[in-house]
Amino acid sequence: MYVLFLLFQILGAVILGSGIWILADKISFIAVIQMSSPSLKTGAYILIAVGALTMLMGFLGCLGAVNEIRCLLGLYFTCLMVILITQVAAGLVIYFQKEKLKEELSHIAGNLIKNYDPLNDDKRNSQDAWDYVQTQLSCCGWTGAKDWESNEILINRSMTAYPCSCSNNSREFEIYSGFCNLDDPVNGTATYADWPVHKQGCMDGTEKWLKDNLGIILGVCTGVAVIELLGMILSISLCKNIHSEDYTKVPKS
Repeated sequence: MYVLFLLFQILGAVILGSGIWILADKISFIAVIQMSSPSLKTGAYILIAVGALTMLMGFLGCLGAVNEIRCLLGLYFTCLMVILITQVAAGLVIYFQKEKLKEELSHIAGNLIKNYDPLNDDKRNSQDAWDYVQTQLSCCGWTGAKDWESNEILINRSMTAYPCSCSNNSREFEIYSGFCNLDDPVNGTATYADWPVHKQGCMDGTEKWLKDNLGIILGVCTGVAVIELLGMILSISLCKNIHSEDYTKVPKS
């Protein structure tokens, strides 16, 4: 019984840590979205609140079980039910709004690529995060390398340079940020087709990563839901077994 309440403490800590990680992360696609869209930052704060609440509920549930306090167990059940319903609702919103979310991500990535400037220190964090994404996912642009043809700096250089983080070369000491020059541009001009870069866009790379890790994601979500359901069943069962309140069992300060 008490193991389950301990699991809730751990679960709350994980959710709380996830929210903090989203806010603190500076070198992944999460960072790119967070710096460009306030919705993800709001979601991070919600995760922190849910994590803290889950940890508190685990403590109150354990306290209610040890001291047989029905009101605490009832509060524990109610909060768990609200959290579970909220999680299901959030999952449904994400599923039915996935095209809108994809459009928003496309807009964020498009603006970042268009305004990418290695000399702009004000956007250093988001640009470094995007370089990291392109390097790790072996991708270029959002839909493909052609997206970089909208970059003003590359236009001014007649496309004779390309984003270093897109490079498909495996040379040692490769540069993974800023722009790299083409070795032999034809007549001083080029197109994205002349660049030695990855052909896959980061949208396809992200979708591939999600598909590859879908089993883990669903497993974690299912595990969390099962733990919450078990907590609800346990708390309501304990409530039924406690026939009357005994406030003498409440710990005194």
